[in-house]
Amino acid sequence: MSASGGAARDVAAAPRLRERRWPPVAPLVVVALLVVSALFAPLLAPRSPVEGSLGARLIPPIGMEGSRAEHPLGTDRLGRDTLSRLVYGARISLSVSIVGIALTGTVGGFLGLLAGFLGGWVETLLMRLVDVSLSLPGILIAVLLSVVFEPSFTNVIIVVAFLLWPSYARLARGETLGLKQQEFVALARVAGCSSLTIMFRHVVPNLVPSLLVLATLHVGYVIVLEAALSFLGVGIPPPTPSWGVMVADGRGLIEQAWWVSILPGVAILVTVLSLNILGDWVRDRLDPKLRQV
Repeated sequence: MSASGGAARDVAAAPRLRERRWPPVAPLVVVALLVVSALFAPLLAPRSPVEGSLGARLIPPIGMEGSRAEHPLGTDRLGRDTLSRLVYGARISLSVSIVGIALTGTVGGFLGLLAGFLGGWVETLLMRLVDVSLSLPGILIAVLLSVVFEPSFTNVIIVVAFLLWPSYARLARGETLGLKQQEFVALARVAGCSSLTIMFRHVVPNLVPSLLVLATLHVGYVIVLEAALSFLGVGIPPPTPSWGVMVADGRGLIEQAWWVSILPGVAILVTVLSLNILGDWVRDRLDPKLRQV
């Protein structure tokens, strides 16, 4: 009797415990630092991220022999301050993530909504476009764009949109196929609502939580993608202080000046890990399927 009563109390308390679950502190602090660095980079960076001095090249970080207080994280091969470039690099990473995911989520979600709600030849055409997009490698698209045009921020956004829109389209289509079978959609049709009204007034609000969950999980992926493209020379062009560019600048100096590549690499690792943990937390909070578990 007591065992069953205790189990019943645990089951009843589980939803309340989950509702009180706060976001993980350490990842939240890391993401907050990323946002603050991106917004206030000119105020936080001690020096210019693109101007250096050959007399101050390859200065090691604080704690190593030959370090200087004015360069706490050292300098690169052109004498540019590593800390300043890391701070400005956070702005690049966050900008690419916000712009790329906002554009991709909007376009992909809208196309998936149309495919799921209208069906027929519209669904067939859009889903075949999704299959074509998934079959083409994003790195190849980036290389082609860099050959036709100069490497730029716009090219990175195009590659991000090309790679990610199928995910949002598929998710929106699947959710819409289920939602349009719900009673509230049937009642809206009986009330005389048009298809456009039903889609944007009744279906879209129910799609937004799922799309937001996917967007939070994609932020870390976009940061890694931008860093990889910049590392290969087809992303953000130097001397713009991208983390991928910084890693590429120091790849030939690992034995002589490890900090040039290792520090931005650690920044990418910690940022992406923190964003993935927060993304999992957001999924637990917003995903209706998980809320019912």
